Amino acid sequence: MTRMPPLYAGAHRTVGALLRTLWPTTVTGLENIPAGTGAILCPNHHAIADQLFLAVNTPRHIAFWAKAEYFRAPGARGSVTRRVVTGMGAIPVERAGGRAVLTAFDAAIPILYKRQVPVIPVGIRGTDQIRPADRRLPRRRPISLSFGPPIPVKVESAPDARRLTDELIAAIQSLTGQQYVPSYAPPRTP
Repeated sequence: MTRMPPLYAGAHRTVGALLRTLWPTTVTGLENIPAGTGAILCPNHHAIADQLFLAVNTPRHIAFWAKAEYFRAPGARGSVTRRVVTGMGAIPVERAGGRAVLTAFDAAIPILYKRQVPVIPVGIRGTDQIRPADRRLPRRRPISLSFGPPIPVKVESAPDARRLTDELIAAIQSLTGQQYVPSYAPPRTP
């Protein structure tokens, strides 16, 4: 198992203890996260709180993707931001135009396949109720995290990638009870 970066470990202990006290969280399926190898955690996403609860309730370091602008933000505030995202072990991702992230995923799939890195579906429930848009202050609501069984990455073509995406979405849906809509956003026109 990899070591947590010191800043991440400190936040895991301190901020994590506070979050786990204020919002008791039910966590199931941690045994599905491999202890000594890499894995890709694929959660659903309701709110910024998803990342916080995922990080503080997972017993190992999670290297989150962060927009690359955070790593080169100017000024004193930017310096703090750069130190925090670097200290937390975040991975910079260029987001120029929506296609950049898809290109990063496309490049990652052959590596995941070659290295036999599993994808772990994660269902997060309740974070959308902590601070809805009409509320200024957060409120206490039950939170649950469910880690599903690993899904092996077997992708050799675009249809394989779509199949893996569908399988992952269906697994997350089964963990959360969310409605699965089997359609994709249409391509954007310039």
